[in-house]
Amino acid sequence: MKVAVVKYNAGNIYSVIHALNRLGIEPLVTDEKNEIEHADCVIFPGQGEAQKTMEYLRAHQLDQVIKGLKQPVLGICIGMQLMCAHSEEGETDCLGIFNTTVKRFVSTEQSLKIPHMGWDTLTELDSALFKGLQENSFVYFIHSYYVPVTEYTIAQNNYIHPFSAAIRKDNFYATQFHPEKSGRIGEQILQNFLNIVRT
Repeated sequence: MKVAVVKYNAGNIYSVIHALNRLGIEPLVTDEKNEIEHADCVIFPGQGEAQKTMEYLRAHQLDQVIKGLKQPVLGICIGMQLMCAHSEEGETDCLGIFNTTVKRFVSTEQSLKIPHMGWDTLTELDSALFKGLQENSFVYFIHSYYVPVTEYTIAQNNYIHPFSAAIRKDNFYATQFHPEKSGRIGEQILQNFLNIVRT
């Protein structure tokens, strides 16, 4: 299986590579249009700032490449947020795959700090991406911005208020949490994604 990991100016790519290696996959890390388009599936990972990252994607025409993909695509963290229409981070127009706005957490309680960081639960699981997982499985989050619960939501978390822990539209899947940092549960989610590709 040819798995492409989109190479761009956002961190965390090596954690994804190592996670895939543990599943027996040697991914291709690339920013080449042809290689991305001809992969069996694409992972769009990252940690970063929305405005600067979108500027980079547009400058390298990766925005159009990602939007046009027909094979299964998995966005992770900032990758998920950039798939949305707009982000409050820098008031940035994003890829527009999901017609929703990424919002900043606002906490009125000192105990609920921002960013939302650490291990937390998944609820309302509704996708083959979570096959074999139980409600309230723990995964690893680190984010200051969130995607509201919408018709695209396939998993939720509740921090300050409910938000989308994962979303899906057609061949595009995305997680706000980091499966590559989420131990056995995250490994199962990545394996489930690869199984979706194989079906």
